[in-house]
Amino acid sequence: MPTYDYRCVATGEVVEVRHSMRETLTTWGELCAAAGISSGETPLQSPVERLATGGQVVQSRTLKNPEAPPCASGGGCCGGGQMCGF
Repeated sequence: MPTYDYRCVATGEVVEVRHSMRETLTTWGELCAAAGISSGETPLQSPVERLATGGQVVQSRTLKNPEAPPCASGGGCCGGGQMCGF
């Protein structure tokens, strides 16, 4: 399941939360419920906006293999003096 960063429009607070790609959070109350955090003094109806981030997705086959997956380019990522950008 991917992670997303949301920012509260009223306070500027940024919260990271995991949810399905089909789900969209629009209020501080929804965000706090999804993240399992207290809403504090911020009104529950305060709008939130999803920030453009890399979105971290872990494939299920990676979880079954404790070794790091090979580089997608076939090159020497982070070693051998070659950097592929992945």
